[in-house]
Amino acid sequence: MSKFPVIKAVFNRDYSVPFYLFIIGFISILGQVVILRELNVAFYGVELIYILAMGIWLFWTAVGAVIGRKKGNPSLFGIRSLFLWFGILLLPEMAFIRGIRLLLMGIPGGYLSFGQQLTALTLILLPIGLLLGLIFQRAAALYVEKEKNLAAAYAIESAGGLVGGLSSTLLLHFGVQNLTIAVLCGILTVSLIFLFQPPEQQGQASRDENETANEKFVEILTLLMLLFAFWLSPKIDYGMTRWNHFSLLGAKDSPYGRITVEGRAGQFVIFENDSMIFESESTAAEEFVHLAAIQHQQLNQVLICGGGVEGIITEILKHSPRKVDNVEINRVFPEMAKKHLPEKYAKSFESEGVSVYYTDPRKFLKNSLLYDLIFVGASAPDSGQSNRFYTLEFFRQCSQKLKPEGILAFRLRSSENLWTKFVTYRNASIYLALTSVFSNVLVLPGLTNIILASDAPLSRDPAQLIETFEKRKIETKLVTPAYIKYLLTNDRFLKTEQQLCSAKAVPNTDIQPICYQYAAMIWLSKFIPEIINRDLPSFGDSVYNIIISICAVLSVVLFFFARRRLRLKRILLVFTAAFIGMMTETMLMLHYQAKHGVLFQNIGILLMTFMGGLAAGSLVIPKAAKALMSRCGDIRLRLGISLLTGFGAFNFILIALFNSDASSGIFFISCLLFVSGFLVSGVFALASISGVEDQKLVISPLYAADLLGGCAASLLGSLFFIPFFGMETTAFIMAMLSLGALFFV
Repeated sequence: MSKFPVIKAVFNRDYSVPFYLFIIGFISILGQVVILRELNVAFYGVELIYILAMGIWLFWTAVGAVIGRKKGNPSLFGIRSLFLWFGILLLPEMAFIRGIRLLLMGIPGGYLSFGQQLTALTLILLPIGLLLGLIFQRAAALYVEKEKNLAAAYAIESAGGLVGGLSSTLLLHFGVQNLTIAVLCGILTVSLIFLFQPPEQQGQASRDENETANEKFVEILTLLMLLFAFWLSPKIDYGMTRWNHFSLLGAKDSPYGRITVEGRAGQFVIFENDSMIFESESTAAEEFVHLAAIQHQQLNQVLICGGGVEGIITEILKHSPRKVDNVEINRVFPEMAKKHLPEKYAKSFESEGVSVYYTDPRKFLKNSLLYDLIFVGASAPDSGQSNRFYTLEFFRQCSQKLKPEGILAFRLRSSENLWTKFVTYRNASIYLALTSVFSNVLVLPGLTNIILASDAPLSRDPAQLIETFEKRKIETKLVTPAYIKYLLTNDRFLKTEQQLCSAKAVPNTDIQPICYQYAAMIWLSKFIPEIINRDLPSFGDSVYNIIISICAVLSVVLFFFARRRLRLKRILLVFTAAFIGMMTETMLMLHYQAKHGVLFQNIGILLMTFMGGLAAGSLVIPKAAKALMSRCGDIRLRLGISLLTGFGAFNFILIALFNSDASSGIFFISCLLFVSGFLVSGVFALASISGVEDQKLVISPLYAADLLGGCAASLLGSLFFIPFFGMETTAFIMAMLSLGALFFV
């Protein structure tokens, strides 16, 4: 330490423990974001993994906060060793996540079973969750011993989380890859604990000099190994990616997910979050484009929302439109694809009248001109990122940008002959949203259904469509006059439309997205195969009644059991506040995803602002309580009522937001997340100072209650509330729960 006199003067014994608390928050959020991104890729881009993983992460952190409590003061050197283990474990964690499908012998391109997914998530998050819980428990105990304030320790940790969230977003924005960020997190963890040594005077004089020297040697060796891994990180990244992509040509993390290109013998395939979105030898673009284009007599302006590189531009140019606008939400995708595209596809981007824009299609449509034909080339609505292009709100937006005879065209993957109840419900939900906006809808069935919608009549006469097709003299591989006639006259053509109209479903919307329910039920069907053909609405109603009944009975029992037990009331109050806070955080993140589709990049900023709210509430509420008590007596009861009433009002504001057409940009959503975090930590701070003489006694129970409340909300929100009831009903339930929590005050 003598080698760093300036550091020693600043970070002396008065600041070492707060500094460690700050680092806990920093590495917790930075590490969490890195692992969440990696898990999103490992499980094919289904955003429910974010929420499930966060819940399991919080559970193990809560376990770490409870276990290993010591009667005396913890050792700073013991805390440093826990930090060291965290720095070491991050890179092996990344390797384990990337290799999980191989280790569990999963089928390439297929989901692991529901049980395997939960087991994998649990094993992946167990070590780092336990470590972070142990570190906070011990660092907070040292801080409380001197400062007598658990709320302030919580605030310092949250402030570190704020910086960690911002760092994760900025690093990805400037092109640093996810695996490299993980190595950087490990380097920062080890280097900071090495530079900021604990002061010798702080009860550690009895330590053997050789023991201290050995610890420093281990820290230096670990740091050198991590620096070497950082230098080799591009090669390590490439090698790990090849575990699942044997013919890898390239991979890059983008704001919307990981783009991977795999190729062999002149053919190539593109994956986004390991889900295939394009292959070069497919005739899918030909079928999609021509079956839609021959419905319109004179194409002038055409808009392509995603999928331009798969050949949609090439095929639509055969109909001689005057202007083609291709809007790609992810710049990395076309940039990587162009390196491998066949020559005819690559030249189409340079054709006269073709313009390429890199922005969100929903944002582009707000100020665009009117079009004759709009193609939606997004991937299947299996995630929030893609589902946002199949909702009632998006269809309404497209309708407003179509000319009187304009046509909207998109695709839905299904099966040719037999639809399970899951597929039927998913397709019917999107079909109902579409028919709520457009007067005429035409479904052309196949392995992939092509769906056309317009306010003008759509032709069902094969002869008329064949005449238009032949008149334009289009050269094709698959689409021929015979094929057009077959599509419009086979048995499935009428049967598919009848099946969609008769299915029990609700329209797919931004606030009640079908993708989450569909993904959740797919996962559950892996675990419970007999539900594969269960009617989803009735399944939801029955589960809803059971859950609501259990919650009502449990609430009454807890109220009567806890009314005379102050410690239990305190724990239940913190648990409830964390539960509501995590649920509102989840809804706001998914709402932002639906509106803007950049959760992969900006999840760090969103978590950062929530952590900022946690830090502010933990600092402000205790000071406000102390200041007001000198004027108004014991104000804590009124503060508790105000915070929980504020939670109720906040959820009603969310209901209004979900039903509005507000843009809900990142600044606005961040402000709401800040308020949510403030309310959560305000309740935590109030519970920690109300009737507590020894703050050390409430560190583990309150911190664990806070984490377990967030864990319960993550799991119930992702698997039950949001998939089955949508965000509006979930927000209403949270408002009622916050008002019910007044009994615990």
